[in-house]
Amino acid sequence: MTSLADRLDAALPQTQCQACGYGGCRPYAEAISRGEAGIDQCPPGGDSGAARLAAIAGRPPRPLNPAFGSYRPPGVAFIDEALCIGCVKCIHACPVDAIVGAPKHLHTVIMSWCTGCELCLPPCPVDCIRIEAAQALPAPDDSRARHSARKTRLARDEAERASRLAGYEP
Repeated sequence: MTSLADRLDAALPQTQCQACGYGGCRPYAEAISRGEAGIDQCPPGGDSGAARLAAIAGRPPRPLNPAFGSYRPPGVAFIDEALCIGCVKCIHACPVDAIVGAPKHLHTVIMSWCTGCELCLPPCPVDCIRIEAAQALPAPDDSRARHSARKTRLARDEAERASRLAGYEP
């Protein structure tokens, strides 16, 4: 049997946009299941998503709370290659590793992976990223898996860094 948090997480769009105030869709689902978050905090899900979450959580339906943003149709990031300076700030911001590139080289978006979360926009120092309309979001299970893999990779990288620093003697 799946937990309430599992069922809520499965109903979320998996954009990992953090607009709800949590670090991704899973933490938001867990907060709802504990009664710590409203069912109306997910802009990518819109009113219909809030209604789905309400039904799963056994709460009365509510429209999307505008304090968390407004609904926006699916989108995908696009990097203007002529303007990209290769700073990698967008790569570090992407919660699903949909942006690839190397320092001081052109970056690009794997469009079929991009959730349109817009987290890459603020750190870009040259405003070379824009969000364009998309037909649909990536499959939620795929986005969830990429987000989880990214979190695992970042934790492993940090542990390796800490281990190297622990062995460093000036």
